[in-house]
Amino acid sequence: MRIGSYELAAPLALAPMAGVTDLPFRRLCRSMGAGIAASEMVTSDLRLWNTPKTRHRLDHRGEPEPRVVQIAGYDPAMMADAARMNAELGAQVIDVNFGCPAKKVCNRAAGSALMRDEGLVVRILAGVVAAAGVPVTLKMRTGWDRDNRNAVTIARIAEDAGIAGLAVHGRTRADFFSGEAEYETVAAVKRAVRVPVFVNGDVDCAAKALSALEQSGADGVMIGRAAQGRPWIFRELRAGLEGNAVAPPALEEVRAIMLAHLEALYSFYGEAKGVRVARKHLGWYCRLHPEVGHLPAALLTTECAREQLLLTGDFLSGLIGRMARAA
Repeated sequence: MRIGSYELAAPLALAPMAGVTDLPFRRLCRSMGAGIAASEMVTSDLRLWNTPKTRHRLDHRGEPEPRVVQIAGYDPAMMADAARMNAELGAQVIDVNFGCPAKKVCNRAAGSALMRDEGLVVRILAGVVAAAGVPVTLKMRTGWDRDNRNAVTIARIAEDAGIAGLAVHGRTRADFFSGEAEYETVAAVKRAVRVPVFVNGDVDCAAKALSALEQSGADGVMIGRAAQGRPWIFRELRAGLEGNAVAPPALEEVRAIMLAHLEALYSFYGEAKGVRVARKHLGWYCRLHPEVGHLPAALLTTECAREQLLLTGDFLSGLIGRMARAA
């Protein structure tokens, strides 16, 4: 599977997720088998770039190629400027956000709200492709609501504008994340265009990935929420797509992954913010392992990186020991 001149090692993508897909998490998922991973969305308003949040989102140090930055906005000129500036800062693929259903994004006529204005879609995509100088991809939903599924029309507009790839979440904006994703609309998009298409929505295991690909005819799978606390899902999916199976990681490996991830967060954000960001990842990791039970309160309240790291390591070492004795 190719995006522009970039050949992906696997047809597996990490979906851009605000507050989740920072540089440490992208690097981790790439090491676990993701073929491509997009940044958290970056505003197209350059006046807001001089903030710690945006500076972190624009950081690509040590990131495997291709480096992908997602931009969000509603003004064609601002989106074009943001694409050009991100490319100058090292982005190798620009992803355009037509998929975010969040109210604070849609209320500014950005994200999936853009799918209601096909004329504006034409102007934004034409401007971004012309300005970027690198491949441009698009992430979208099936439409605004179930009575207005216009993903096929948007996909054709995108292809005509020169978009290099598409990702389609099998829900409308009105659905948010409720109900089940449907892949019939993704299949219609795939039939309508020649560019690569990722299917997105509700894929959390190899069997579902194979089913989503079969139903949609898509070229690859994009994983979002299922990767939270489970970055090795890409390893499992990659094996499944190759007709193999891989066992879930033993708790010893999970411990090693968690500790390395925490250290990467401290290095990237600094101690104060790194500890805070780490808390949600600890919760995501441990909710997938019933044997973990409730995390010690001190682990979720400490403000000290060293203490958080030691408590995490000791807690999981103790759990591993208890499981070994019980076996």
